[in-house]
Amino acid sequence: MAESDLIKLYSGRILELAADIPRLGRLDTPDATIKKRSPLCGSTVVVDLVMQDGKVTAFAQDVKACALGQAAAAVVGGAIVGSSEAQILAARDSLRAMLKADGPTPAAPFDGFEVLRPAAAYKNRHASILLSIEAAAEACAKVRETHSA
Repeated sequence: MAESDLIKLYSGRILELAADIPRLGRLDTPDATIKKRSPLCGSTVVVDLVMQDGKVTAFAQDVKACALGQAAAAVVGGAIVGSSEAQILAARDSLRAMLKADGPTPAAPFDGFEVLRPAAAYKNRHASILLSIEAAAEACAKVRETHSA
């Protein structure tokens, strides 16, 4: 990766998002907690969430990731409260397709992922970018399984 490519990749907007991640921390009594780690880069995310009537009502995350992973976590933190599991799964799948196959930007409220489109060319960054939304999707599934058991 050339230095000029890195400079373009770490745009001002990505760095702004990474510096101001919404909902950092942990919840005292979450319905589900999921920890995800990217084996390639070592980035980790711990997600706590609470769901009521099929929607996320509380969310927190502990993020230890590169600027791209932090920027993605910022988009998730800003968009997730009020979202359904179906919206979160759609956002995860759309983000994955955007990164891997030049797919469309995820739908609102997760359309902020568009800022990460330049990272599509850097496959070694994809796992870190996907951590927060994947953890949130797994947490939703865990809540659903727990409540239906």
